[in-house]
Amino acid sequence: MAEDIVLLQISGRVAEVTLNRPDAQNAFDEMVFARLNEIFGQLAEDDDIVAVVLRGRGKNFSAGGDLRWMKRAASFSEKENEQDAFKLAQMLNRLYTLPQVTIACVRGAAMGGGMGLACCCDVVIADRSAIFALSEVKLGLIPATIGPYVLAALGARQARRYFQTGERVSAEKAYEIGLAHEIVSGEAAMETTLKGILDAVAANGPRAMRAAKALCLDLAEQPITAQIMEKTARLIAATRAGSEAREGIAAFLEKRRAAWMK
Repeated sequence: MAEDIVLLQISGRVAEVTLNRPDAQNAFDEMVFARLNEIFGQLAEDDDIVAVVLRGRGKNFSAGGDLRWMKRAASFSEKENEQDAFKLAQMLNRLYTLPQVTIACVRGAAMGGGMGLACCCDVVIADRSAIFALSEVKLGLIPATIGPYVLAALGARQARRYFQTGERVSAEKAYEIGLAHEIVSGEAAMETTLKGILDAVAANGPRAMRAAKALCLDLAEQPITAQIMEKTARLIAATRAGSEAREGIAAFLEKRRAAWMK
């Protein structure tokens, strides 16, 4: 069934999304990104979820685009290729703009679109086995649909190198260039690090986190103008007046747990 190629499991306020094609190195085709698009659309509307964890089942996170899908796409007309690519672009944007904090747990290969998925997430935990690459140029292709998210994650200077060379990037190098936030060794360490991040998230105001992420997306790459200063002043004023901020400040002063932590 189509639902089996990507698994969704919700536990409390955390959703886990798992690419479930281990025999194909979790490569994705039109069926996979259609299912991901559906799941991300569902999660975007779920106010009870505060974190989304993205994984790949088996040894690899994702080898990127399935070569059989690419071969089929080569026979499409230019218009059909545009429509197919736009569906992939929609899925990536839905992941990038999910209101919840998104965490990629990467081990093994994260190639091409697989690296793109990681770049769409807010936090990347990389196992030492992780290998990243923008390998499209090896096939005579370019990392077009994932490009905006890779640029946002790495910055133009690093992206210009790896877009063109297709070099493999180790977990250590990924950490050095800002792609990975944490490096771990083994599954147990991955879960411990993930739990630490989820515990941190659980202590925060859910609406405040959503607003903070929206603020990041809104302000990225913008110059600091008078209009931006006025906008951010209005945002903090509105936040301070909200019920969540009043509860959070009261809980801090009263040395108790905030209501959302119960």
